[in-house]
Amino acid sequence: MESSSSMARRMAALAAMGFQRADASPIPSESVPAAGNRHKLTVTRPSMGTLVSATAIHASRDLMEEALGQALEEMDRVVELLNRYDPASAVSVLNVQGVIQGPPPELSQVLEAALQQHRISHGAFDPTVQPLVDLFRERRRGCIPDGTPVPPPPGASPMDTPPNREVLALLDLVDPGAVILAPRSISFGKEGMGVTLDGIAKGYVVDRVATVLLENGLADFLINAGGDIRSAGVREDGGPWQVAVQDPRKTGVFPDIIPLSGAAVATSGSYEIYFDPEGSHHHIVDSESGLSPQLSLSVSVAAPTTMEADALATSVFLMDPEEGAAFIDSLPGCACLIVDRHGRQVRSARWRSAREPPTSKAGIL
Repeated sequence: MESSSSMARRMAALAAMGFQRADASPIPSESVPAAGNRHKLTVTRPSMGTLVSATAIHASRDLMEEALGQALEEMDRVVELLNRYDPASAVSVLNVQGVIQGPPPELSQVLEAALQQHRISHGAFDPTVQPLVDLFRERRRGCIPDGTPVPPPPGASPMDTPPNREVLALLDLVDPGAVILAPRSISFGKEGMGVTLDGIAKGYVVDRVATVLLENGLADFLINAGGDIRSAGVREDGGPWQVAVQDPRKTGVFPDIIPLSGAAVATSGSYEIYFDPEGSHHHIVDSESGLSPQLSLSVSVAAPTTMEADALATSVFLMDPEEGAAFIDSLPGCACLIVDRHGRQVRSARWRSAREPPTSKAGIL
């Protein structure tokens, strides 16, 4: 049997390769009694380069098993559409051919949301940086957070930094305005363009899982897809779900713990996937400079949906921390916690910590 540390390294290596589906074999579910006559059921499955877990609480174990089973099937279905590393997926067809006729509605919805996030963030979030991300993946040795190297593609030099001229040459292809969303097609206005939905698709998938659970009558659940988290209702003791914010420096001390109910939270960090031992080039790319931002270590954003939280966390990571917190304060129902490159915490006005006394102030946390 594979050890937990070995599985963690394998899953991290998959994550370093991008948004992709891993082995779909489920990990055995765990069921424990909850308060009153209710049960608590947790299922876990590798997917999207991470481990996805869903915990539900209900009086009927049969209902939970059926609902969670349907939710995982929906997750697999949507992942197969949005996985740009699967040549048969809809997004891969779009990237290779520059056009797709009759696209699945899920692709159109996520891409439309990504372009909307580009506008909301004043250009910070950009799904068309795919050529730049792929350039760094192909030319640099990938590293995962525990230092384990990911071998470069055949023929690539392990430590070959792309020359600045190559980066500049690709910047012209980074152009959300050249993405044409028509009623029955999606196309690119420039040859060689591509889109990556890695900063928003995982959140969309988690929201789809949540929708299936709600449609099946489950009101109390928590979904966690490698830090993209969606909650509903309460946990087994009747209190709000509590979520720990990942420590970007891996010291074992969480920057914060937040109460979460009927909302979502997602975290972006330079520690997740990087393409050189120094961590100077990672999976988040500035669409103007073609370089990776270095102002923050991690950004956690809480929002009404996981897709919003996912995209906003990426957007804020590209901003100055104070600018990012002010941006989140301008959006209704959103809050953020930023850990800057020096380890300093910057919080938006609506961020609520479980370590603080309850407050009557408005906010989602």
